[in-house]
Amino acid sequence: MTLDGRVSIVTGASRGIGKGLALGLAAEGATVVCAARTVDPSAGLPGTIRETVAAIEDAGGTALAVRCDIGVAADIEALIATTVERFGRIDVLVNNAMAPTRATFAASTAEEWDESMRVNVRSLYVACRAVVPHMRAAGGGSIINISSGGAGHESTPFMPPGFLTYAVAKAAMERFSTALAPELADDGIAVNALRPGAVKTELATLELGPDHDWTGWATPDAVVPAVVYLAGQRADGLTGQVVDSTQYGTVWP
Repeated sequence: MTLDGRVSIVTGASRGIGKGLALGLAAEGATVVCAARTVDPSAGLPGTIRETVAAIEDAGGTALAVRCDIGVAADIEALIATTVERFGRIDVLVNNAMAPTRATFAASTAEEWDESMRVNVRSLYVACRAVVPHMRAAGGGSIINISSGGAGHESTPFMPPGFLTYAVAKAAMERFSTALAPELADDGIAVNALRPGAVKTELATLELGPDHDWTGWATPDAVVPAVVYLAGQRADGLTGQVVDSTQYGTVWP
């Protein structure tokens, strides 16, 4: 499936799954706007949106780096406005950036709960509100929300107890996706949520350690085929679904 001529936004594109998706979409011909907070190298996790854009351009693609804190509504609205100003349209929005809250119920606070909902859930609403008018003007589009297996069951082999708030936020993301899809059907916009499975990212490596047993964990590029397929969907195709990237090509489409 070619994405030639389509303009895509990927949040959280400085590293991990987001960077992999940005590179993958660009390889299929999409123009990719890479959004994240990390613009310049730091002492923390490796990767910046400028580096992601450079990798896309080195491969012959077109990309733009835009700093965006998804927890700030004005940043999201500026991201959408900048994309339209530069490229004239938006066809694909991949809501990938997130805040992985780490705390058990007993150790958590109401402030941490509010922060997780602000970054992981409210940002979806703000981003979709901002992008839908432009997708409507383009005759349709695709919104892909990157979820987690934790949305279905808080404790999994790859997500031990302590992710309660994060799991609830991802469950809300999935319900938001399935509820929004029918409302945007007449606009030609597909809305789906994708569970990427266990992916070995820079953050996962930092938290679990390089000597962790990574058996069963995928690399970010393994998620690309499923996202490329979803990016090509419109409301008359696959929409309103929660799908798993590890089942792409077998269970679905």
